[in-house]
Amino acid sequence: MGHYRLTPNAKDDLNHLWQYGLETYGETKADEYYYRFIERFRLLAEQPLLYPAVDHIRLGYRRSVCDKQSIYYRIASDENNIEIIRIIGQQDIHVSLS
Repeated sequence: MGHYRLTPNAKDDLNHLWQYGLETYGETKADEYYYRFIERFRLLAEQPLLYPAVDHIRLGYRRSVCDKQSIYYRIASDENNIEIIRIIGQQDIHVSLS
């Protein structure tokens, strides 16, 4: 069973998504959306090769689309863990993947 870790940027991204959901749709919907990401992170940790590599964006990165957000991640060197790099939506075209 694999594990996942969020970078500080990914944590900020997830928090911003939740905050936006709270302000726009209320706490229940914000929580549902948040937990959809947590479930996707678990899936990625268990099956890290499930989603395609995006080496044309950044070498070693993979991308999983969850609703309208792209989750960028990479497989750790020990291959039993993944690192969630960023969670970026189409509105975040200015965001760096580093």
